[in-house]
Amino acid sequence: MAYDPSNVFARILRGEIPAHKVHEDEHTLAFMDVMPQSEGHTLVIPKAAAENIFELEPDALAATILATQRVARAARRAFDAPGVMIAQLNGAGAGQTVFHIHFHVIPRYDGIDLRFHARGMADPQVLAAHAARIRAALA
Repeated sequence: MAYDPSNVFARILRGEIPAHKVHEDEHTLAFMDVMPQSEGHTLVIPKAAAENIFELEPDALAATILATQRVARAARRAFDAPGVMIAQLNGAGAGQTVFHIHFHVIPRYDGIDLRFHARGMADPQVLAAHAARIRAALA
């Protein structure tokens, strides 16, 4: 499948759709997942147009994984999480639903199950507060 520039993440990158941003640099953007599986669930995407890990240029992939590590550290600190799950899916067969490569940063807690993804939108005020906590931890 060819990269579709009308996907939701491409539209966020162009500013056509709002997002609760936590980090942005020359190569990447990180923002809150609107259907979080855990408090602090953040997405990290490259600004390069690529559907999956196989299409992303090595330099862009390196920048994206470094941003993912930085955001994961901040989310862990901001939410006092004993663990952080990093997930990245490639292709519909793997469960990818937005075809712009992205990494999920999901704080995890002992004995607390993840919420189902794509079942409901989070309160925008809660997402804004969570984004502020992560931005503060990044500072």
